Amino acid sequence: MEKIIDENKQGENLILEHKDGNTRKLFIESYGCQMNFSDSEIVASILTKEGFNTTKNLEEADLVLVNTCSIRDKAEQTVRKRLEKYNAVKKNKNPKMKIGVLGCMAERLKSKFLEEEKMVDLVVGPDAYKDLPNLVSEVDEGRNAINVILSKDETYGDVAPVRLNSNGVTAFVSITRGCDNMCTFCVVPFTRGRERSREPQSIIEEIKDLVNKGFKEVTLLGQNVDSYLWYGGGLKKDFDKATDIQKATAVNFANLLDMCAKAQPKMRFRFSTSNPQDMTLDVIETMAKHRNICNYVHLPVQSGSNRILKEMNRLHTREDYFELIDNIRSIIPDVAISQDMIAGFPTETEEDHQDTLSLMQYVKYDFGFMFAYSERPGTLAGRKMEDDVPADVKQRRLNEIQALQRKHSHYRTQQNLGKTQEILIEKSSKKSDAHWMGRNSQNTVAVFPKEHYKVGDFVNVKITDCTSATLIGQAVGYSDNN
Repeated sequence: MEKIIDENKQGENLILEHKDGNTRKLFIESYGCQMNFSDSEIVASILTKEGFNTTKNLEEADLVLVNTCSIRDKAEQTVRKRLEKYNAVKKNKNPKMKIGVLGCMAERLKSKFLEEEKMVDLVVGPDAYKDLPNLVSEVDEGRNAINVILSKDETYGDVAPVRLNSNGVTAFVSITRGCDNMCTFCVVPFTRGRERSREPQSIIEEIKDLVNKGFKEVTLLGQNVDSYLWYGGGLKKDFDKATDIQKATAVNFANLLDMCAKAQPKMRFRFSTSNPQDMTLDVIETMAKHRNICNYVHLPVQSGSNRILKEMNRLHTREDYFELIDNIRSIIPDVAISQDMIAGFPTETEEDHQDTLSLMQYVKYDFGFMFAYSERPGTLAGRKMEDDVPADVKQRRLNEIQALQRKHSHYRTQQNLGKTQEILIEKSSKKSDAHWMGRNSQNTVAVFPKEHYKVGDFVNVKITDCTSATLIGQAVGYSDNN
């Protein structure tokens, strides 16, 4: 997968502040989506209360956990290599070490890790993290432990996450779990269960706590944030059984976004991920109404071919998608839009591929996430469709999609030349310690000389140059958002 404009660190062990009195050491790594990184913060919080402090040193860890992704075979192979490394360290340097798998691979493969491959001591699915104290006790007593039961109501809304690997500026806040959209290529409904939403006030309180700790930007997270619907608890699919009072007082995503923006006008808000079939224009109108909601929408399309979209069980057409894009840009003219795209889905023809390229030409995305189709066991596509596009054809089509995206990304960044952008400083630039790195409202990375500014400042930056991925400029003063 290629990601255009990516300064996020994935797969690195996470760092937790030391808590006095804790004597055990936890090493935790996360792979995959932002939700996994958010979940790792929940896991660390739960285990902190059980006597664990995190460590950067694998060799000294009492417990090693890897939070896993099943979206592609490559992601699973990466995790397997990490497990091999953990076991080598356990065998040669730390025989008392216990190893566990969290997340989507844990749910998908369940006891296989324990019984067949004997790679781990502990397997915990995404809805079972509150059971970690009991599971760790089982492991301490010499028994393997597993809990991968999916929940109808668990949202972890009552767990205060520990901010791991934090820059102290940006944070994730989970608002929904699970997904009801049964795309034929996707394992998420099987590994994370049905959609359920978190109580709004707990979200507002978590954001308030972040404000008090000095954070400046929050990303509201869910597999499908547009499906957020709070009516007193329960699965979204059961909303039609709710009482009249529950329905009248229900909070949808547009309502929640409005509540968050009003409650913390100095906090900058983003959200991810949206689904074209579920995004409504009241969300876009709410974005337009509030200056502190970023002008950026991640809107996965997966293919530009109506035939392939139908095979994927995507409940929108390319025409529906174009209409949505046009409406979004009509309401927010300077919006940035990014995509997810799959090359080489089963039965994809050259004509289908050309439809994808033509869709990209129409939208001209700011950046995107692109990868070749990877058959996932358990999905409808895995069970019913032959993976019949040759690997070299998949790769060639992926290369063409990536090349076109780079062209469009450069086109979009060039539109900022000569403009002054508000940038939130996140950290030092990877390429130069004399420069800051931050992002504008459209989620585009910008770098500029440090001067007297500091991390967490909102700074106005005049853009003088760019690459396809980065804006380059000079600070001209503080923004009035500080």
